[in-house]
Amino acid sequence: MRQHVAAVAGQMTERLPEVTLPMRDLLAERISELDGEPVLLELLLASIEGNVVTILRTLLHDISADHYEAPTAAVEYSRRLAQRGVPVNALVRAYRLGQQFFLRVAYRVSLGMPVDDQVRADAYDRIVHHIFDYIDWISQRIVVVYEEEREAWLANQSNARGATVQLLLDGTAGDIGVAERVLGYRLRGNHVAIVAWMYESGVQSDQLSRTTRMIRAFAADVGAGTPLITGRDQATVWAWISVPRDWRFEHLKDWRWSETPSPIIALGSCHSGPDGFRRSHEEAVQVHRIVSLGGVPDRSLVSFDEPGLAATALLSQNLDAARSWVRTVLGDLARDDDTSARHRDTLRTFLRHDMNYTATAEAMVMHKNSIKYRLTSAEAVLGHPVSANRLDVELALTACEWLGRSLLT
Repeated sequence: MRQHVAAVAGQMTERLPEVTLPMRDLLAERISELDGEPVLLELLLASIEGNVVTILRTLLHDISADHYEAPTAAVEYSRRLAQRGVPVNALVRAYRLGQQFFLRVAYRVSLGMPVDDQVRADAYDRIVHHIFDYIDWISQRIVVVYEEEREAWLANQSNARGATVQLLLDGTAGDIGVAERVLGYRLRGNHVAIVAWMYESGVQSDQLSRTTRMIRAFAADVGAGTPLITGRDQATVWAWISVPRDWRFEHLKDWRWSETPSPIIALGSCHSGPDGFRRSHEEAVQVHRIVSLGGVPDRSLVSFDEPGLAATALLSQNLDAARSWVRTVLGDLARDDDTSARHRDTLRTFLRHDMNYTATAEAMVMHKNSIKYRLTSAEAVLGHPVSANRLDVELALTACEWLGRSLLT
């Protein structure tokens, strides 16, 4: 039986390319994650050869599992897949499919040799158990290598990306080409920056994962390609998307994500080049601050491009002064109650529709007479016609809309 095992291993060694090349093609075909550029396919072949040669030698010389050594190419291939983010289950599956292919070849080789059927059966049983022991051992080994490399690679990559992003935001990035290669993101185009976060409590990693998925979904829906994403902290994500020059936020106001709970996305305006990368981010940070002060919004996206938000951002730099000024302009309309909120909403909509009763009624889905009644009541609280101080009134109403209770009395 041992002689037959050695004979099978010897013939397979002589016909090594007939074993390894078809195995490589099978794995690349059956496991799409492994089929990539030529360099990866060459390394896959080297890994297969290393494992097959190791198995054949252990069969030839009846080497026990205590003396197994992982092939260098197999270890390196595991590291390379970890660096590229190929799922570890694809790697483990490759070993299982390789085991199946090897056993089929071994059985065909055995059938081609004249030997007693019982000897053949015993020999094949030994080969099966031997291969199982090796695959079990090597799978554990390469999974450990994969996980260690993946963790180290992500840490290094995250540190390098985070440092490069910070240099860009500081305006000290230097060679833009080098920065682009580190980030895997084009800096010479048009950018819209994102600050995304969640209000819901729960597992922090779950929140970050959900927020990242939402950013990727948003980027895909607007045709922005792969976003640049970096974690700000355990609850907040910074990101950038490349957009065309004719980017317009107003077409996206009603965009929502299918999953719940949904993160909030604060957007900067569209700007170009490395300076635009920084400027759009500064605007997104301001939107994040305003939304955080104003409370949970009723939609997923808020943009710096929205009417009055940029002016509100300036007012929010000194909330005490802003609160006092709003109180001076609006009087009791700045009270934090339902009636005042209804008056403010009606006045703000009226002003944004150029003081047109019909357009305001259509926008609020109300009868025009109801709008007139509301406006009369609001102006009575205001103490003067809204047209008497339209600019200040509209700005104060807009600030109340965005900053909410942090600005109201």
